[in-house]
Amino acid sequence: MMTLGKTAMAGLVALSLAACASDSGPKETIGTLLGAGLGGLAGSQIGSGSGQLAAVAGGTLLGAFLGKEIGSSLDSADEAAANQTAQQSLETAPTGTTSTWSNPNSGNSGTFTPTKTYQTASDQYCREYQQTVMVNGETQTAYGTACRQPDGSWKVVN
Repeated sequence: MMTLGKTAMAGLVALSLAACASDSGPKETIGTLLGAGLGGLAGSQIGSGSGQLAAVAGGTLLGAFLGKEIGSSLDSADEAAANQTAQQSLETAPTGTTSTWSNPNSGNSGTFTPTKTYQTASDQYCREYQQTVMVNGETQTAYGTACRQPDGSWKVVN
């Protein structure tokens, strides 16, 4: 069992790491804190004396890093689903047709609707769109324009 001093040390390291991750998403922060706690607990089971304190610190740091990476990949999964839906919708969906995406692991979802299609003076195809994203029960709406690139992908221009 960890002593009160070792528990306090692990907690301070976890809070310090969370402060460093203040610009990250909530999943990254939660992953960092959980990883730090579990890593510190695992480290407390190794060694004795001052070696055990070093194992707690090392376990806390390693756990925080791994937890942050897992949390980050979940945010990346949401972004990948939204981007894939946008690219497919811009390429194939008729104007006014709404495409949806959802990530069952995070519960986040969204829609993408091309609202106008036109060709520029330089013969580049562009589409205006409306996009919604629902995260933690809150919906955000965005409007923009994307134009088709020479490689076939669509790039947001405003």
